[in-house]
Amino acid sequence: MSTAMRWTVAVLAVVTALIVALALELRDDTPGESARSPGPPVARDHRDADTAAALVEPRRRADLQPCPGADSAAAPAAGDSPLHAVVVECAADGRPVAVAAALAGRPSVLNLWAYWCGPCRAELPAMAEYQRRVGPRVQVVTVHQDENEAAALHLLADLGVHLPTLQDGTRSIAAALSVPNVMPATVVLAADGSVAQILPRPFADADEIAAAVGELV
Repeated sequence: MSTAMRWTVAVLAVVTALIVALALELRDDTPGESARSPGPPVARDHRDADTAAALVEPRRRADLQPCPGADSAAAPAAGDSPLHAVVVECAADGRPVAVAAALAGRPSVLNLWAYWCGPCRAELPAMAEYQRRVGPRVQVVTVHQDENEAAALHLLADLGVHLPTLQDGTRSIAAALSVPNVMPATVVLAADGSVAQILPRPFADADEIAAAVGELV
């Protein structure tokens, strides 16, 4: 066999080997009965990093007011609320909160926000001032709508806002109340848990909040 022929045979052998290897790789990458394509990311209430131990210091810094508890006298009305099946965590201590029962009995203002939202950052102190003015006849509760709970706690600490806060990374409250996918958004609930109004807009100060919410509560 001539030298040219031997080189031709060698090149053909290399090319054949490469084709076989490529075919095997493509076969391995094709999902079979036991291999399924991953689905969309699963929404989570908080990050894996936000363990109870990791949140001790952020919770201490934030020094949040306790989340409202369920009023046994008002609890039967909670079944009529669109929030009757929603349970989330209290950012202050991690305990579960049955939202409808916890808010029943008096008008509530829910402020939906996230730590990365600029208008939310400006609005939170206004919500705290509105709560100070209106007193206990209305309860203002903020709802953090991102899984990064630690970031939310640090922001509240930096702002000096200590309002009761629910951790709702999956936006279950917004979904139950049919709130548009914008932040910040404010929901006014009547004492019986029904939705009085949804306000998908930022507020500049407590006066604006009082003007928009006053007659509803």
